[in-house]
Amino acid sequence: MTPPSLASREAAREQRFSNVWSNELNDAFADIAPYYDRGNEIAALGLWSSFLKRFMRTVDIKPNQKTLDVCAGTNAIGIALLKREPTLDVHAMDRSAEMQTVGQQRAAALGFHIKSTIGDVHTLPFPDNHFDVVTLQFASRHLRVREVFGEILRVLKPGGHFHHSDMLRPRNVIVKKLYYTYLKACLNFTSLIVGSGPAATKFKQYFLDALDLFYTAEELSIVLREVGYVDVTADTVFYGMLGFHRAVKP
Repeated sequence: MTPPSLASREAAREQRFSNVWSNELNDAFADIAPYYDRGNEIAALGLWSSFLKRFMRTVDIKPNQKTLDVCAGTNAIGIALLKREPTLDVHAMDRSAEMQTVGQQRAAALGFHIKSTIGDVHTLPFPDNHFDVVTLQFASRHLRVREVFGEILRVLKPGGHFHHSDMLRPRNVIVKKLYYTYLKACLNFTSLIVGSGPAATKFKQYFLDALDLFYTAEELSIVLREVGYVDVTADTVFYGMLGFHRAVKP
């Protein structure tokens, strides 16, 4: 499948996935929450933790800063931030109460406090110019990207940093075909190993379709600039299958 032009991509994604995003995805993540971290580690062939470490190396933080992790899931980012700098004021927002319950348990077990907000990240319930750093990892494929990036820009302080990481659509057709073949087999295998429930199992094809209509690293950099960010940089691994973006609010 050849995705539509960059200018019409968000409209195409909205048309294709709006019902899933609004009415069905929550059930899938409620099902996934108890084994989300273990499932990711299996699916990534043991490399999930290294992906997190690589992403964290891109994140600039200073003592006492206020940070927000959008689509925080099980609080992997918030915990990693506090391990590096315990003086941070860390906030986490996610639409899934079940994922955040797991995340809060993980943080509490380590003695960390992360302020949790449950809600739709397309409308962030925070004031303008409020955070020094905002992070978003492995969730944008399930979001109206321009809306969320615009909200993150709004709540960042001038000069604040936005750090983003996600699976991306490779530019190379051969790499893309091999990638999707691997992902399909991997999703089936992981689902079997962790014992996915019906709500998560039926979304295996959606995860592939969402990636196929997503952005390449270069396209996502363009989107960030169009939304209003400056100093946008991108780093990719595995021939563009995974990307790490950094952007600044002017």
